[in-house]
Amino acid sequence: MNKVILMGRLTRDPNVRYSPRNNSQEEMAIARYTLAVDRRGAKDGQQSADFISCVAFGRDGEFAEKYLKQGTKVVVTGRIQTGSYTNRDGQKVYTTDVIVEEQEFAESKKAAGQQDGNNGGYSDAGDGFMNIPDGIDEELPFN
Repeated sequence: MNKVILMGRLTRDPNVRYSPRNNSQEEMAIARYTLAVDRRGAKDGQQSADFISCVAFGRDGEFAEKYLKQGTKVVVTGRIQTGSYTNRDGQKVYTTDVIVEEQEFAESKKAAGQQDGNNGGYSDAGDGFMNIPDGIDEELPFN
Protein backbone atom coordinates (compact mmCIF):
# COMPACT_ATOMS: atom_id res chain seq x y z
CA MET A 1 0.00 0.00 0.00
CA ASN A 2 1.32 3.44 -0.96
CA LYS A 3 -0.49 6.06 1.16
CA VAL A 4 0.84 9.35 2.57
CA ILE A 5 -0.82 11.86 4.89
CA LEU A 6 0.99 15.15 5.48
CA MET A 7 0.20 18.36 7.31
CA GLY A 8 2.32 21.42 6.65
CA ARG A 9 2.56 24.90 5.23
CA LEU A 10 3.23 25.91 1.64
CA THR A 11 6.70 27.37 1.22
CA ARG A 12 5.52 29.53 -1.71
CA ASP A 13 2.50 29.95 -3.99
CA PRO A 14 1.80 26.88 -6.17
CA ASN A 15 3.41 26.78 -9.62
CA VAL A 16 0.58 25.90 -12.01
CA ARG A 17 0.74 25.03 -15.68
CA TYR A 18 -1.81 23.59 -18.07
CA SER A 19 -1.16 20.57 -20.25
CA PRO A 20 -3.29 18.91 -22.94
CA ARG A 21 -5.38 16.06 -21.56
CA ASN A 22 -5.13 12.70 -23.38
CA ASN A 23 -5.17 13.77 -27.04
CA SER A 24 -7.97 16.31 -26.58
CA GLN A 25 -8.34 20.06 -26.78
CA GLU A 26 -9.17 20.15 -23.08
CA GLU A 27 -6.34 21.21 -20.77
CA MET A 28 -5.55 19.85 -17.31
CA ALA A 29 -4.11 21.91 -14.45
CA ILE A 30 -0.88 20.64 -12.93
CA ALA A 31 0.02 22.39 -9.66
CA ARG A 32 3.37 21.89 -7.96
CA TYR A 33 4.07 23.09 -4.46
CA THR A 34 6.33 22.30 -1.54
CA LEU A 35 5.08 21.62 1.98
CA ALA A 36 7.22 22.37 5.04
CA VAL A 37 6.31 19.53 7.41
CA ASP A 38 7.55 19.80 11.00
CA ARG A 39 9.55 16.88 12.32
CA ARG A 40 8.66 15.30 15.62
CA GLY A 41 11.25 15.16 18.35
CA ALA A 42 13.57 17.91 17.18
CA LYS A 43 16.76 17.99 19.27
CA ASP A 44 17.73 20.89 21.56
CA GLY A 45 14.30 22.46 21.21
CA GLN A 46 15.05 23.52 17.63
CA GLN A 47 12.28 23.33 15.09
CA SER A 48 13.19 21.32 12.01
CA ALA A 49 11.14 20.48 8.95
CA ASP A 50 11.16 18.33 5.87
CA PHE A 51 10.34 20.01 2.56
CA ILE A 52 8.13 17.71 0.54
CA SER A 53 7.33 18.17 -3.13
CA CYS A 54 3.63 17.75 -4.01
CA VAL A 55 1.90 17.57 -7.40
CA ALA A 56 -1.87 18.03 -7.85
CA PHE A 57 -3.62 17.28 -11.14
CA GLY A 58 -6.95 18.35 -12.66
CA ARG A 59 -9.50 19.77 -10.23
CA ASP A 60 -7.05 19.43 -7.34
CA GLY A 61 -4.58 21.50 -9.35
CA GLU A 62 -7.23 24.14 -10.05
CA PHE A 63 -8.13 24.22 -6.34
CA ALA A 64 -4.46 24.74 -5.44
CA GLU A 65 -4.13 27.55 -7.97
CA LYS A 66 -7.23 29.34 -6.70
CA TYR A 67 -7.04 28.89 -2.93
CA LEU A 68 -3.57 27.86 -1.76
CA LYS A 69 -0.99 30.53 -1.03
CA GLN A 70 2.39 30.70 0.65
CA GLY A 71 1.98 29.96 4.36
CA THR A 72 -1.37 28.17 4.02
CA LYS A 73 -1.58 25.18 6.35
CA VAL A 74 -3.02 22.14 4.57
CA VAL A 75 -3.52 18.42 5.02
CA VAL A 76 -2.60 16.41 1.94
CA THR A 77 -3.41 12.77 1.29
CA GLY A 78 -1.77 11.02 -1.61
CA ARG A 79 0.85 8.55 -2.75
CA ILE A 80 4.60 8.70 -3.23
CA GLN A 81 5.89 8.51 -6.77
CA THR A 82 9.56 8.28 -7.70
CA GLY A 83 11.16 8.97 -11.02
CA SER A 84 14.33 10.05 -12.74
CA TYR A 85 15.58 12.07 -15.67
CA THR A 86 18.90 13.06 -17.22
CA ASN A 87 19.72 16.75 -16.84
CA ARG A 88 21.53 18.97 -19.36
CA ASP A 89 24.90 17.97 -17.93
CA GLY A 90 24.16 14.30 -18.60
CA GLN A 91 23.72 13.47 -14.91
CA LYS A 92 20.85 11.28 -13.75
CA VAL A 93 18.56 13.08 -11.29
CA TYR A 94 16.19 11.14 -9.03
CA THR A 95 12.86 12.64 -7.94
CA THR A 96 10.35 11.88 -5.21
CA ASP A 97 6.92 13.57 -5.22
CA VAL A 98 3.65 13.15 -3.39
CA ILE A 99 0.84 12.82 -5.94
CA VAL A 100 -2.09 14.62 -4.30
CA GLU A 101 -5.34 12.67 -4.05
CA GLU A 102 -7.00 14.97 -1.49
CA GLN A 103 -6.10 18.34 0.00
CA GLU A 104 -7.89 20.47 2.55
CA PHE A 105 -7.28 23.43 4.79
CA ALA A 106 -5.84 22.55 8.22
CA GLU A 107 -6.82 25.78 9.95
CA SER A 108 -9.37 28.54 9.68
CA LYS A 109 -8.57 31.76 7.87
CA LYS A 110 -8.83 33.57 11.18
CA ALA A 111 -6.12 31.37 12.75
CA ALA A 112 -3.95 31.71 9.65
CA GLY A 113 -4.35 35.50 9.70
CA GLN A 114 -3.41 35.69 13.37
CA GLN A 115 -0.32 33.60 12.80
CA ASP A 116 1.22 35.55 9.92
CA GLY A 117 -0.57 38.88 10.18
CA ASN A 118 -2.52 38.73 6.92
CA ASN A 119 -5.44 36.86 5.47
CA GLY A 120 -3.60 35.37 2.49
CA GLY A 121 -5.85 37.16 -0.01
CA TYR A 122 -9.07 35.62 1.27
CA SER A 123 -12.14 37.71 1.99
CA ASP A 124 -13.44 37.05 5.48
CA ALA A 125 -17.10 37.04 6.40
CA GLY A 126 -16.06 37.46 10.06
CA ASP A 127 -17.11 33.93 11.00
CA GLY A 128 -13.82 32.18 10.17
CA PHE A 129 -15.08 30.75 6.88
CA MET A 130 -14.22 31.82 3.36
CA ASN A 131 -16.92 33.55 1.34
CA ILE A 132 -18.20 31.55 -1.62
CA PRO A 133 -17.41 33.47 -4.82
CA ASP A 134 -20.30 34.70 -6.97
CA GLY A 135 -21.44 32.36 -9.74
CA ILE A 136 -20.17 29.15 -8.14
CA ASP A 137 -23.57 28.11 -6.71
CA GLU A 138 -24.39 25.84 -9.66
CA GLU A 139 -21.18 23.86 -9.04
CA LEU A 140 -21.99 23.06 -5.41
CA PRO A 141 -23.41 19.59 -4.71
CA PHE A 142 -26.03 21.07 -2.39
CA ASN A 143 -28.35 24.09 -2.44
